[in-house]
Order: sequence, then structure tokens, then C-alpha cells
Amino acid sequence: MQNKNQIDIHVADLTNEMQIALAGAGIHAGFPSPAQDYIENGIDLNRELVKHPSSTFYGRVVGDSMIDAGIDSGDILVIDKSIEPHDGDMAVCFVDGEFALKFIRYKDNRLFLCAANNNYSDIEVHPEEQFMVWGVVTYTIKKRCKHQ
Repeated sequence: MQNKNQIDIHVADLTNEMQIALAGAGIHAGFPSPAQDYIENGIDLNRELVKHPSSTFYGRVVGDSMIDAGIDSGDILVIDKSIEPHDGDMAVCFVDGEFALKFIRYKDNRLFLCAANNNYSDIEVHPEEQFMVWGVVTYTIKKRCKHQ
């Protein structure tokens, strides 16, 4: 199938808690503030990002079909299989035996999987194809420090 991203899927394991320091007053994108004065005890990212532990998985993106949506190869997705997909949702779909990360679009009672990269065409899902929305992407985690 042309027009796909490969996704490595991992179970969301919430059995271990790991608190990370949290700047409770928020991080200002304008004028600097003395952030050290506002550090709270912490936040557990698993508990913050995972609302349905038994149906949530992490996935690592491989490919560039969603690059214009800010999703790069290597980014980590939080995928919830219990959420009903709606028009415009980013989802991990299973089409004819392959995973694909795409936007769900409905047009004239037809279903399309849409990339966020002009180098890829939309995929119309036909009834004879093996298709399912495997899960809806609830968060993306992006690495910003390139030298680490």
C-alpha cells in the first residue's frame, strides 16, 4: 500500500510511577519568569497522557506522510483504541494488513485516509478492503534536542 507510515507499537505500562518536576505556574512564552520559584512536586506523564490504560498504546512513527501536521519520523504517539474516531481525527488505521497513520475524512458518504504531505495522495477506503481504525492519536511527543 502506497502512502503509509510504519508504526512500532508498544503497550502503555502504568505499573511504575515516575514523577518529573513540574513548573506549576506554567512556562511563559513571552517574558521570562523565575521558574525555580514555581516548581511543584511532580507529574507522572503516564497518568497525565493515558486516560484509558487498558486500551492505550505508544507508537513510534517511521516515515514522512504526516510531516505537514508536525509529525516527524521518530515522534512518539499516544494511541487510544477506546475512542470513537470522528472526521478530522488523526488515527492509526489498519488497511489490507498494514498500519497507516492518517487523518480520517468523510466526503460524500465515502471514507478517505489523508496524509499531511503533498507528496502523498489521499486513500479512499473501499468496502472490499480489510480496514479498521486501530486507535485515535490523543497526543504526540516530539524530540526537540537534536544532539542528545
